[in-house]
Amino acid sequence: MALSWVHSRGRTGKSAARRSAEHESLTAAGRAGFVARGVVYVLIGALALQIAFGGSGEQADRQGALARVAEQPFGGAMLWALVVGFGCMALWRGAGALGRRGRRHKRASRALDGGRAVFYAFVCWATAVYAAGGSQGSSGDAQSQGWTATTLELPYGRHLVGAAGCVLIGVGVVLAVRALMRRFLRRLDLRALKGRTRKIVTILGVTGGVARGAVFAAAGVFILTAALQADPDEAKGVDATLRSFAQTPAGPWLLAAVAAGLVLFGVFSFASARWRKL
Repeated sequence: MALSWVHSRGRTGKSAARRSAEHESLTAAGRAGFVARGVVYVLIGALALQIAFGGSGEQADRQGALARVAEQPFGGAMLWALVVGFGCMALWRGAGALGRRGRRHKRASRALDGGRAVFYAFVCWATAVYAAGGSQGSSGDAQSQGWTATTLELPYGRHLVGAAGCVLIGVGVVLAVRALMRRFLRRLDLRALKGRTRKIVTILGVTGGVARGAVFAAAGVFILTAALQADPDEAKGVDATLRSFAQTPAGPWLLAAVAAGLVLFGVFSFASARWRKL
């Protein structure tokens, strides 16, 4: 009986060790993923800032960000580091979708993690192709218009495109509102984040989240317009969406404000890699 108890304790100890090792691996993956996300957002914001002040003809989107990375010394190694980071983010999100990451989440949260895992898996694959010397393909604007055109040709295509636009607008509004409400603080380790550092991270999260939400919502408006007018050319990717801010009455200053917000969101992603509860 004592021997059985010893074996049981041994199995329990091994199981706990495996869970601990799995948790540590997923935590490391999550932190690497947030760093990769931060790099891309900082670069997109920086490119958009240059556009706002007439100093860049490059695309202010993920393709433009990767091209800027490739131009740097050791650019190839940096691209592969981003591949690893995006792959880690896909793994971490996928673990959340399967309920293998920390506390149990609601079904809606798990479904959202599943969608994010698929997205980051695609970004990882596209970045790997580019890092291996391949092309990034058509621009984000061309891709958005191509997908819209294809969908519009389907039965009830206009309804599907319109629904996608509404979803994207809703996502943007939710992102901005959650940022203003400082909901992101719930996911941070506030015991380690105190004083001035906490204030700075809060500012980064609020301003960055609002800017990110504005871009999502604006892109959704263009997709909805494409559905209403049955014109795929009305759909825009990230680059054209950002440039559209400069065409408002506020002029390039609105684009500069949104671009600065994206840079701050990138920095917030770095803070998340350090202080987020993973």
